[in-house]
Amino acid sequence: MQKLQELKTLMKQRILILDGAMGTMIQAHALDECDYRGQRFPQWEIDLRGNNDLLSLTRPDIIGDIHKAYLQAGADIIETNTFNATRIAMSDYNMESLVVELCESSAQIARTAADHYSQLTPEQPRYVSGVLGQTN
Repeated sequence: MQKLQELKTLMKQRILILDGAMGTMIQAHALDECDYRGQRFPQWEIDLRGNNDLLSLTRPDIIGDIHKAYLQAGADIIETNTFNATRIAMSDYNMESLVVELCESSAQIARTAADHYSQLTPEQPRYVSGVLGQTN
């Protein structure tokens, strides 16, 4: 509750900057099917390319780097990589059972990045916001 109160106080003092489009930043990496599959899903029965939320499990380094880029650019709030982390959206990939794990992993990656930058500049604390997009 303390973080929420801090955030409300900051919003009264200044405009806070929210990060940008995660999907666009992911596309800039020109990832292939192997990146999405990682070591965990090499034999998955359907293509996984385009399942950007899955990258929180298979390429957390890329997701972390994207968060860091937004924080370095001055973002106060970063969003979790969970735009499609719902049972409905994950059904496209037969990965409904991974939704909780995807959300937890995505939140941890964002939290780690935000905490790191908050420690570097304590006068500018960073925050994490969970995000969900529309369903299919």
